[in-house]
Amino acid sequence: MAIELNGKTYETDEEGYLLNLNEWDRDVAEILAKDEGVDMTESHWEVIDFLREYYDEYQIAPAVRVLTKAIGKKLGKEKGNSKYLYELFPYGPAKQACKIAGLPKPTGCI
Repeated sequence: MAIELNGKTYETDEEGYLLNLNEWDRDVAEILAKDEGVDMTESHWEVIDFLREYYDEYQIAPAVRVLTKAIGKKLGKEKGNSKYLYELFPYGPAKQACKIAGLPKPTGCI
């Protein structure tokens, strides 16, 4: 599978996750988000940016429980909870947000 943007093709796996993490940018994220039915707001970008930083540091996409705790530590308790994250990413904060962030599917996600 692939997505097209400005005459360039970005390869994805069968679930829509970007195969080359280095090809990700905000324009690609907007296309991935649109495919997921997510209208990106500053709150969405805050989580996406957090995930990209987390991945750069640990080389792993966090599962939802780890994501929730880590966001709570960095962005505050009001954002570090499942309810808030599911409102932003209704199909799974870890799974859906990682896809939009151009990261691999988190381990443990089905």
